[in-house]
Amino acid sequence: MYVMLEREGAARMADAEALRGRLTDIERMLASRLEQGRMETADRLGAIAQSVGRELAEARVGQAEALRDMAEASARQTEAIRAAVDERLHEAVERQMQTSFQRVLEQFGAMQKAMGEVTAMTAQLGDLKRLFSNVKTRGGWGEAQLRAILDDVLPAGAYLSNCRLREGSAEVVEFAVRMPVKATTPPLLAIDSKFPTEAYERLLDAVERVDPQAERAARRALDTTLRIEARKIASKYIVPPVTVEFAVLYLPTDGLYAEVARSPGLLDEIGRSCRVIVMGPGLLPALLRTIHLGYVTLALEERTDGIARLLGATRQEMIKMDGVLEKLARNASTMSSSIDEARYRTRMVARQLRGLDGIEAVAEGAGSAGPAPDDPVDLPLGGAGDDAPGR
Repeated sequence: MYVMLEREGAARMADAEALRGRLTDIERMLASRLEQGRMETADRLGAIAQSVGRELAEARVGQAEALRDMAEASARQTEAIRAAVDERLHEAVERQMQTSFQRVLEQFGAMQKAMGEVTAMTAQLGDLKRLFSNVKTRGGWGEAQLRAILDDVLPAGAYLSNCRLREGSAEVVEFAVRMPVKATTPPLLAIDSKFPTEAYERLLDAVERVDPQAERAARRALDTTLRIEARKIASKYIVPPVTVEFAVLYLPTDGLYAEVARSPGLLDEIGRSCRVIVMGPGLLPALLRTIHLGYVTLALEERTDGIARLLGATRQEMIKMDGVLEKLARNASTMSSSIDEARYRTRMVARQLRGLDGIEAVAEGAGSAGPAPDDPVDLPLGGAGDDAPGR
């Protein structure tokens, strides 16, 4: 029995040593498998991180390119709008200036031509005297000449004919020019034509006869007639605020105006006391061109207001575009935070998969290192392990 116990103890010690060796091998195998699984997991996580980083970089590049394209498109649209506005404004101003200068040149040419024809008109002075012997005839001729000048210089609808300035009054002015101002009812400039031929003819006759006394008397009569007509115009046709503060007395011939202008201080006295400006065919077109330039300036101001409204609308569109870009930037930041959260979730899943890989590795190690069914040592080890405490 002692020898048998000795043998059985030696056999059990040998089995224990063998089992210890196997357990050491299994432990080394499990450690190597765990290390290999850890390395594979690290490689997978590195590849996932690289893929996510690459996708994030591509997304950022795409967003940057999209933002740059939108900014370039906005800049191109703004530049195109500004170029179109500048081109239209330049064309409008250039066209209007060319038209105005062309009319001024035409008027100067007509004036030179008219001055050249003064000699021929002087030769036909007798016929004109017979023609203007009738007051109605010479008044109609002066009115027709004044209408022709107004039609030639001013735009359509810039003046009124036979206009009544006072309500309930029978007095009408021959022509009333609308002044170029920004108002619902613009003030009017009254222009009345006068042709005192009797005093003018007596003056010309005294000059031809070289009679100084008759010339002085005729000149005084002409000055008196002109003062009377200026007072009538001031009392009838200067009605502020319906009209402006002055009126125009038109003399149909440059010769008559020249004789009136030769009287010292007459024009200044009439303008100061009666607020009436005396003009002839050579000066009235200059005044009317000034009024016409006022209409041009008013039209340009209206177009400038339209352009300003267009630029204001463009500015509002740019502000809206800035808001869209800001929303896009916020979406980009939200996308970046979503990618970070996805990376965190990926790390959590990888950590859980790492635990599963460790369990599978232990199971595979146990299956490959386990003893065969016909091994004579496995059964006693199992029985000895279970029955050892009983013994």
